[in-house]
Amino acid sequence: MKSYKYIARDSSGQRKQGIRQAISSNDVLAYLREQGFTPISINEISADTKKPKRAQQHQKRIKSAELAALCWQLTTMVEGGIPITTALETISEDIENLQLQQILQQVLEKMQRGETFSDSISEFPKVFSRLSCAIILAGETGGDLPEALHRLAEHFDNRDKLAKKVKGAMAYPAFVFIFIVLIVIFIMTFIIPRFRTIFDQLGGALPAFTQAFMGFYDMLCHNLVYIISALLLIIILGVLTSKTKKGHYLFCRIALALPLLGKIFSQAFIAMFCKTMSILLASGVSVLEVLDILSVTTNNDIIKAAITQTRERVVEGSNISLSMAKSGFFPNMVVKMVQVGEESGSLPKVLERTSSYYERKVDSAITTVMALLEPIMIVTVGGIVLVVVLALYLPIFSMSDVAK
Repeated sequence: MKSYKYIARDSSGQRKQGIRQAISSNDVLAYLREQGFTPISINEISADTKKPKRAQQHQKRIKSAELAALCWQLTTMVEGGIPITTALETISEDIENLQLQQILQQVLEKMQRGETFSDSISEFPKVFSRLSCAIILAGETGGDLPEALHRLAEHFDNRDKLAKKVKGAMAYPAFVFIFIVLIVIFIMTFIIPRFRTIFDQLGGALPAFTQAFMGFYDMLCHNLVYIISALLLIIILGVLTSKTKKGHYLFCRIALALPLLGKIFSQAFIAMFCKTMSILLASGVSVLEVLDILSVTTNNDIIKAAITQTRERVVEGSNISLSMAKSGFFPNMVVKMVQVGEESGSLPKVLERTSSYYERKVDSAITTVMALLEPIMIVTVGGIVLVVVLALYLPIFSMSDVAK
């Protein structure tokens, strides 16, 4: 199969363009005529131009925001009475992400051959997870696809917002660290060498504090290559270790145990867990399948183990709240809320409210982190500057006293 880029006009004269997989350009031409389009141009995408784009698109992950936008568009069009195949075709012609465009066109082709929407998207698990397929399948089975698409759009929106919040919380400490490192590099590169030249010209004994400071500076300069090599080695070993089963488990445990950030990670997961579970249960997916989907789509091994244990206990006949409590991961409040939802028969609604509560807690925790890091940065930078100023100006003050 080859890839062809086509440009055509529909019956109303509007310009249409897209990419289609076919054996030859004649097949693309036949396809366009079947659709009632007037072909303008059909060009094969050569291997030389196709490979770099594919490589680039393969590396560039499709964002949750793009999937949310896709689902909102589909929701609006399907609710308006437009068939799902027509909606997919229309959206694929205007979408900017080439990889997503190709996936939608392949989904459309499968549906035109008789496959359902859920079956068609299930063949692209890196883009549409089991969770997405389960929601769409429930919508198809229940005859309410627009509502399923609406819930899926909310899921992608929620995931995108939480991811941005967590990344924002991680970005500020990284910025503070880089800022401090740059200050240290500037001082070592420009400030200290100039003062050393002055000290050498003046001669005389330096104060003990200055001698210790200059000795530390010399040690860093003479061993800089070894220090950088050691840091790179630690990073490489860390990356390699994280790819092993035990190493990944260890890193997951460390991530949840980090001061301040670990709390944000766990609360963000609980918010996402409750929201996703609420959407799936409201869509008609069974509890066991919901827990199975959540365990597969979770990257953190500690959390995955807690969900798996919960599912196993539910299989044995225990209720959800008791199973969650015995896993040892879920907070008491979440367990109590789930228990209330089970007893009242309104578990999806209760889970949605719990998710909203934990989203607010994530916002509050991020605000706290920002508020704490600002004075820490000021004190750290001030401390570094104070040490440098004392070490470099003590000899000058000593010489002034001697001169008097």
